[in-house]
Amino acid sequence: VLQYNPDGIFLSNGPGDPAGVEGVVANIQNLLGKKPLFGICLGHQMLGLAYGGSTYKLKFGHRGGNQPVKDLTTGKVEITSQNHGFCVDPDSLPAEVEVTHINLNDQSLEGMQHKIYPAFSVQYHPEYAPGPHDAEYLFERFIDLMKHSS
Repeated sequence: VLQYNPDGIFLSNGPGDPAGVEGVVANIQNLLGKKPLFGICLGHQMLGLAYGGSTYKLKFGHRGGNQPVKDLTTGKVEITSQNHGFCVDPDSLPAEVEVTHINLNDQSLEGMQHKIYPAFSVQYHPEYAPGPHDAEYLFERFIDLMKHSS
């Protein structure tokens, strides 16, 4: 990936158990600190594993377009679209990782950012143009990271 010299790297969503995806965690660990990273859904979970955290299976998966999430940095509540059955365990994350978003239904981790590296992620689907625009700022944040990263 780095041979293409991207401005940033987007870790996309996908199905299944993040612990069952071979090789990806090591690749993400190799990218940390080299380029800005933005992960969503499965990409968020993979980033959590790359930080040294762990994931667990939710008793009830988060499905649908009506999941309330609170941004802990602003206090703003967003209504989000989600489709996942696994979650990053916040207690497993190192001190360099800050929890930024929580699900208001079950208090599970919905977003995090690294305090040293230009990397952040959310568990939900932050649609940029279609549908609600509550999470549009996340894409602007990623663009800013790419502009200001060396």
